[in-house]
Amino acid sequence: VQAAGLNFPDLLCVRGEYQFKPPLPFVPGSEGAGVVTALGADVTGVSVDDRVCFNASSGAFAEEIAIPASAVTQIPDSMPFEQAAGLTVVYGTSYYALKQRAGLQSGETLLVLGAAGGVGLSAVELGAAMGARVIAAASSDQKLAVAAEHGAEVGINYATEDLKNRIKEITEGAGANVIYDPVGGELAEAAFRGIAWEGRHLVIGFASGPIPKLPLNLPLLKGAAVVGVFWGSWTKREPEAHEQNMAELFELFTEGTIQPHVSSTYTLDQFLDAFGEVSGRRAIGKVILTP
Repeated sequence: VQAAGLNFPDLLCVRGEYQFKPPLPFVPGSEGAGVVTALGADVTGVSVDDRVCFNASSGAFAEEIAIPASAVTQIPDSMPFEQAAGLTVVYGTSYYALKQRAGLQSGETLLVLGAAGGVGLSAVELGAAMGARVIAAASSDQKLAVAAEHGAEVGINYATEDLKNRIKEITEGAGANVIYDPVGGELAEAAFRGIAWEGRHLVIGFASGPIPKLPLNLPLLKGAAVVGVFWGSWTKREPEAHEQNMAELFELFTEGTIQPHVSSTYTLDQFLDAFGEVSGRRAIGKVILTP
């Protein structure tokens, strides 16, 4: 393993608060990149010395990891390991969410909460690539500036602005067709109140901590859907569709359409500092660990 991406669910796993609880003791880490050093019997499509990225239930922060070949994707020679380590989970999640779960169409309006975080920034890039009008919502003007660099047309600073009212102002009352929500908490209901007729609210995660409770009359009145996104489970249930998504993502990278943004890189002995950056929601893009 040459590099590993640090994601919010990794923090939840370490705290014992995630839906997946690996047996103790365990090595955390759900995505990384490196070089194949050995193959199991009957493995095809992968060779020793291949440069790859991977996703795993745990273990990405180890020096070496044994994983199924289906969880491995070859990476372009031009792609640094640090960028590759930050692509699999966040871009995989966002692409699955926008493509398969929301059916995002060109010309629709996409609202991204937590737009400068790992998954949020990937959703901004992919939404723009899919032809959507992207509204970025984040907690600072600095974060909104980064989101704008990655394709957001307009921003909402929900630390200083009323989220629901700004959504309605920007969309001239129509609302957002798709809401990408990795934040949860009090922002979830405020965002949902700004959803369009027959809109889709994607439940990605709860980075703010509290799991929100939504009055069910709201989706009724808007003819809207609350859509769960569990990418990790989907990759196991539909591996061929996942493989196709990953191939399309690397094509977008090769074209220059997406560029994983590395916020900072830490060595493994600095992992507490890395965890602090993610848990404190200071990261812009991805936080990466290296040996």
